[in-house]
Order: sequence, then structure tokens, then C-alpha cells
Amino acid sequence: MIATLKAVEASQLQLVEREDIDDEEDLFESIDKLISAGINTGDVKKLQDAGIYTCNGLMMHTKKNLTGIKGLSEAKVDKICEAAEKMVDISLEGDALLRRKSVIRITTGSQALDELLGGGIETSAITEAFGEFRSGKTQLAHTLCVSTQLPANMRGGNGKVAYIDTEGTFRPDRIIPIAERFGMDPAAVLDNIVYARAYTYEHQYNLLLGLAAKMSGEQFRLLIVDSVIALFRVDFTGRGELAERQQKLAQMLSRLTKIAEEFNVAVYMTNQVIADPGGGVFISDPKKPARGHVLAHAATIRLMFRKGKGEQRVCKVFDAPNLPEAEAISFYLNFSVKFF
Repeated sequence: MIATLKAVEASQLQLVEREDIDDEEDLFESIDKLISAGINTGDVKKLQDAGIYTCNGLMMHTKKNLTGIKGLSEAKVDKICEAAEKMVDISLEGDALLRRKSVIRITTGSQALDELLGGGIETSAITEAFGEFRSGKTQLAHTLCVSTQLPANMRGGNGKVAYIDTEGTFRPDRIIPIAERFGMDPAAVLDNIVYARAYTYEHQYNLLLGLAAKMSGEQFRLLIVDSVIALFRVDFTGRGELAERQQKLAQMLSRLTKIAEEFNVAVYMTNQVIADPGGGVFISDPKKPARGHVLAHAATIRLMFRKGKGEQRVCKVFDAPNLPEAEAISFYLNFSVKFF
């Protein structure tokens, strides 16, 4: 059931079934259509088992990766790709502005933060939030779990949420007061959050493959990874494994990028910080996001969170292709009700 709202007599907003809403136009060709193009049903099933559910998603993989799928030979891969290319226009796109109109901006629950981000968290993009502990990254993730389920006229995403937790910080009981703040049924909101706890970087990557199956059949609008780097700092140790760690991280981020664009979902991932020994005494805050350029180039929008005075939390646009560098100060007015 997609999280959508309607007014009831008790002046409370509740979730309604998807059948009450007009169906949206399909943006991507389902990979099942390859069967009508002469591709064997068993080969299509093998692609789905590998996490590929649309022709667009298929074109995001190299033939080398596809031949690595058990049971697919080079000849089969060539035939599959040829059929997919006929269904997907892989020429240079001349309607980039038109495609941008499909982007949905999901409210953060904070007017100041929404104005900073040009309306909220964008779909089809990766938003990275980095900062030290207790700076508000995970609290924003909890708020987005609820605001994503709001209808479009309330600046929501009208879709489900997937939450991959690598640090054990997700708290369902925090969702309840946030849902009540938006006038939503907490039980229905929790039903629309798909949660998974990851314990290794391999487990984390495999969860992304499983999510593709759900996103191909249901309407998701947000994927949260909290945090994206924690397991890589545990499973790889020392400089001797640095190259392998960065390569595996790049593959993980590439998968997140493909999910964001293939299913038009917003990817919100948190990142940790490290002390910068080269910062010197002339820099007031000598901390920088972990994992350097690999993570920096993968993220579309980078937000830096830091603690302010008292209950203040400050968010700064660190890097974005369409946003100026600016700051927004958010207040935890009432920790039990309102985060920003």
C-alpha cells in the first residue's frame, strides 16, 4: 500500500489504498517485454535474479558483467542487449529539461532546509549528509521516512521508503511522533518502511540487489543508507587493502546511482568524518568527509551538518550542481515532536 493521505472526520490524515489514486505513467520498459522480442524466459529470470528488472537497468551494465551471470553466454548477452537497445533509446538525449520535470522534491520537514535545497531532497540523485555524531544526519533520515509518504500536494513523494541500517540507529518509536506531527497514522507509515540491517559490506550490496525486485513492482521514492561507509571501515583494514576497499565502495555507489535513476528514487546516505591533520591551526573545523574522491564524485548533492549553539543544528550545501553554497540553521524545538 502506497502511503497517501486523505482527510477524515476526525481531522486526521490517514493512508489510503493505491487503487484510489490515478496510475502513473511507466517511465521504464520492464525486462519482461524482452520475452516478446524472442528472449528465453529462463534467461530473463536469470537477469531478474541478478537484480535487473528493467531494460534501462540492463543498459547500465557492461557485457562483461552480464556474462558473469551464471547461465548467460556471450552469444546470449549479445542477443539480449540487441533486443533491449531496440526498446530503449540510447541515443543522445535532447529532452534533458523535460526529464528533469519528472524529478520529485521531498520535504525535509524544515522550511529553512527546504529553501536551502530548492524544495527538498531530489529523486534520481544521491544526497550525502556528512558530519560528526549527534549533528542531525540520522534524525533527518527518520523525518524523511515520514515526509516521503506524503502526497505531492503536501510536498511529499507519495511512495514507500527503503532503509538500510549499517549502524543499528533506526528507531521505529521515533517514527511515531513524526507521523503524528504530519497528521498520519503511525502504524500505516511503519508498514510502508522496508527495513534491513546490514552487517558486512557484501551484505549491504546484496540488499541493494534485493531492493531492485521490490522497486520494480512497488512505488518507492526514497532509499536511505545509514551509514554508507561504516562497514567499509570495519571490513577493510590498513593501507594494504585501501585499493580494494575503494574499488568495492565505487561499485556500491555505482549501484546506488543506477537505482536512483532507474526507479526515480531519492537516495539519502549518511557519511562519517575524519580528522584532517593538514588542517592546521588556521582552520576552525579541520574535519573532512571519509573516503575522499570516490565518494565525493558519486554524490550529487553533499550536505555538511554540524552542531550549533545549544539545540541548533547547521546544514551547509558543501557541493551541488545547481545550488549555491549556503547555510541553514535548524532548531530542535521539541525533541519529542519536531526535529527541525
